[in-house]
Amino acid sequence: MLVSKNRDTNSLLRSEKKSLLRFLALYTALVIGLITLLALFYYQSQEKLMFSNQRAELSKYAYIQTKRLKVLHYFFPERTTYPRDPRFKSAIYDIEHKKIFSLLDNHDIQFNKEIYSSGGYIHFVKLLDTFYLGTKYLILEVPEDTSWKIKALKHIGGYGLLALAVFMIFGLILAKLFLKPMRDSIMLLDRFIKDTTHELNTPLSTILTNIEMMDTEVMMEKNKKKLNRINIAAKTVSQLYRDLTYLTLEQGKKNNIAEIELQGLIRDRIEYFDALAHTKQLHFELDLENVIIYADRQKITRVIDNLISNAIKYNKRGGTIGIKLHVGELEIWDTGVGIEEEKIPFIFDRYMRFEQSEGGFGVGLSIVKKILDEYRIDIDVESKVHKGTRMILRWEKIK
Repeated sequence: MLVSKNRDTNSLLRSEKKSLLRFLALYTALVIGLITLLALFYYQSQEKLMFSNQRAELSKYAYIQTKRLKVLHYFFPERTTYPRDPRFKSAIYDIEHKKIFSLLDNHDIQFNKEIYSSGGYIHFVKLLDTFYLGTKYLILEVPEDTSWKIKALKHIGGYGLLALAVFMIFGLILAKLFLKPMRDSIMLLDRFIKDTTHELNTPLSTILTNIEMMDTEVMMEKNKKKLNRINIAAKTVSQLYRDLTYLTLEQGKKNNIAEIELQGLIRDRIEYFDALAHTKQLHFELDLENVIIYADRQKITRVIDNLISNAIKYNKRGGTIGIKLHVGELEIWDTGVGIEEEKIPFIFDRYMRFEQSEGGFGVGLSIVKKILDEYRIDIDVESKVHKGTRMILRWEKIK
């Protein structure tokens, strides 16, 4: 009972995991985008603050340098030494952006901006109203202080990671709240399946036993047909019952490894499903070699039964089921309804069904995938709508 309960608790379906991962991926992308946008705004605001502080200081320097140019202008040519200042470097340009004199280290001048950063320097462009010495543009240059940038990046990194962690915790809580109804529904369905499985055992065994005990030789032809339909229905339910039993009770049991002659096992299972295939007028095309594997016979039987059962269930009337067995490969194909290409990656999810019109819980292929994964058998699915489906199992060696 404890094993069963733990299995219930830990049976988070792949579909739920995928939904959670998709939500978290989208949520993470949006959060990162938002944090990046806020970081960009913060960085730009710090840059503007730095330029604002520099503008105030450089405006004061520009006023001092303008006064010096005025003095030089009025005493020219008696005085010809360009005024210098240890706090900044400067240059003067005429109205056509031609250099008159320059002490700048960086000569990349952007006359359309008042203050800007370039090449590790900050330039301040001052337009003069009076053309002292023919000057229209006074350019001041100071080295850029990057301490503000380092501080801003540290704040962005620290607060950004903190915000990301908070948002991700919130997103995980939100995702679990959104997925709780799905999880509750799955748990409810699992419990329903277990209860149903227990209730099916006795009546199903009684039906199959009584069918085998009936003497068909003394029956009228009409009654034989009715008994055959009962037999087919009982075997269909029996197939579902064995799947549900494996899913709920036998999944965690220890393997009983034995030598399996696959050709004989496949022929036995075809004979078992013969009556069901006959109702849809299906015929089998067989190409079976002698192949031996070592595995749990019940589990391999579950795989073959589910693949043959699906090939019958989703086939068209008068169609074909092909089974090809060679060393290291088993191929089962049909001429049925096929599967839409976008649905193929999800066919092994529990409760996934090809067609809603067909009965069943949609657990067969989920069981198939679990068993094949256990024995490291690869399965490839090729399918086209209205043309059929091909299941190809490949393995190297099973021990």
